[in-house]
Amino acid sequence: MDGHPLQAIKDSDAALFERIIDTKDFAFQEGEVSKKHKLLIALAIDVAKNSENGIRSLTNQAMECGATKQEIIETLRIANYICGAGSMYTPAAALKGLL
Repeated sequence: MDGHPLQAIKDSDAALFERIIDTKDFAFQEGEVSKKHKLLIALAIDVAKNSENGIRSLTNQAMECGATKQEIIETLRIANYICGAGSMYTPAAALKGLL
Protein backbone atom coordinates (compact mmCIF):
# COMPACT_ATOMS: atom_id res chain seq x y z
CA MET A 1 0.00 0.00 0.00
CA ASP A 2 1.61 3.22 -1.19
CA GLY A 3 0.91 6.43 0.69
CA HIS A 4 -1.83 6.98 3.22
CA PRO A 5 -4.94 4.88 2.54
CA LEU A 6 -7.12 7.97 3.06
CA GLN A 7 -5.07 10.26 0.81
CA ALA A 8 -8.04 10.97 -1.48
CA ILE A 9 -10.08 12.17 1.51
CA LYS A 10 -7.15 14.19 2.81
CA ASP A 11 -6.78 15.89 -0.56
CA SER A 12 -10.51 16.54 -0.95
CA ASP A 13 -11.61 17.37 2.59
CA ALA A 14 -8.83 18.21 5.02
CA ALA A 15 -11.30 18.86 7.86
CA LEU A 16 -12.84 15.39 7.54
CA PHE A 17 -9.39 13.82 7.36
CA GLU A 18 -8.33 15.66 10.52
CA ARG A 19 -11.47 14.48 12.32
CA ILE A 20 -10.76 10.88 11.28
CA ILE A 21 -7.19 11.10 12.58
CA ASP A 22 -8.35 12.74 15.83
CA THR A 23 -10.85 9.91 16.34
CA LYS A 24 -8.14 7.32 15.70
CA ASP A 25 -5.76 9.03 18.13
CA PHE A 26 -8.54 9.19 20.75
CA ALA A 27 -9.42 5.51 20.31
CA PHE A 28 -5.84 4.25 20.51
CA GLN A 29 -4.51 6.44 23.32
CA GLU A 30 -2.99 4.68 26.30
CA GLY A 31 -5.49 4.02 29.07
CA GLU A 32 -6.66 1.08 31.12
CA VAL A 33 -6.23 -0.97 27.95
CA SER A 34 -2.79 -0.53 26.39
CA LYS A 35 -2.39 0.73 22.84
CA LYS A 36 -0.91 -2.65 21.90
CA HIS A 37 -3.99 -4.48 23.12
CA LYS A 38 -6.32 -1.99 21.42
CA LEU A 39 -4.48 -2.66 18.16
CA LEU A 40 -4.88 -6.41 18.66
CA ILE A 41 -8.63 -5.90 19.20
CA ALA A 42 -8.78 -3.81 16.02
CA LEU A 43 -6.84 -6.54 14.20
CA ALA A 44 -9.44 -9.13 15.19
CA ILE A 45 -12.20 -6.84 13.91
CA ASP A 46 -10.43 -6.35 10.58
CA VAL A 47 -10.04 -10.13 10.29
CA ALA A 48 -13.80 -10.42 10.80
CA LYS A 49 -14.36 -7.75 8.13
CA ASN A 50 -11.90 -9.38 5.65
CA SER A 51 -9.84 -6.19 5.37
CA GLU A 52 -6.48 -7.33 4.01
CA ASN A 53 -4.90 -3.86 4.08
CA GLY A 54 -6.24 -3.26 7.58
CA ILE A 55 -4.89 -6.59 8.81
CA ARG A 56 -1.45 -5.79 7.40
CA SER A 57 -1.44 -2.25 8.79
CA LEU A 58 -2.71 -3.18 12.24
CA THR A 59 -0.27 -6.09 12.49
CA ASN A 60 2.62 -3.73 11.74
CA GLN A 61 1.32 -1.14 14.22
CA ALA A 62 0.80 -3.77 16.93
CA MET A 63 4.32 -5.11 16.41
CA GLU A 64 5.70 -1.56 16.61
CA CYS A 65 3.93 -1.32 19.99
CA GLY A 66 5.62 -4.53 21.16
CA ALA A 67 3.18 -7.25 20.10
CA THR A 68 4.89 -10.56 19.50
CA LYS A 69 4.28 -13.00 16.69
CA GLN A 70 2.54 -15.26 19.21
CA GLU A 71 0.20 -12.44 20.32
CA ILE A 72 -0.75 -11.86 16.67
CA ILE A 73 -1.39 -15.59 16.19
CA GLU A 74 -3.49 -15.77 19.37
CA THR A 75 -5.54 -12.81 18.12
CA LEU A 76 -6.18 -14.78 14.92
CA ARG A 77 -7.28 -17.76 17.03
CA ILE A 78 -9.95 -15.64 18.67
CA ALA A 79 -11.13 -14.28 15.31
CA ASN A 80 -11.25 -17.86 14.00
CA TYR A 81 -13.35 -18.95 16.99
CA ILE A 82 -15.86 -16.12 16.48
CA CYS A 83 -15.88 -16.00 12.66
CA GLY A 84 -14.94 -19.51 11.55
CA ALA A 85 -12.22 -21.02 9.43
CA GLY A 86 -13.19 -19.03 6.33
CA SER A 87 -12.06 -15.87 8.08
CA MET A 88 -8.44 -17.07 8.03
CA TYR A 89 -7.82 -16.75 4.27
CA THR A 90 -7.58 -12.96 4.29
CA PRO A 91 -5.07 -12.76 7.16
CA ALA A 92 -3.06 -15.59 5.63
CA ALA A 93 -2.65 -13.46 2.49
CA ALA A 94 -2.16 -10.21 4.41
CA LEU A 95 0.52 -11.58 6.73
CA LYS A 96 2.79 -13.18 4.12
CA GLY A 97 6.26 -11.94 4.89
CA LEU A 98 5.24 -10.19 8.14
CA LEU A 99 5.33 -13.14 10.54
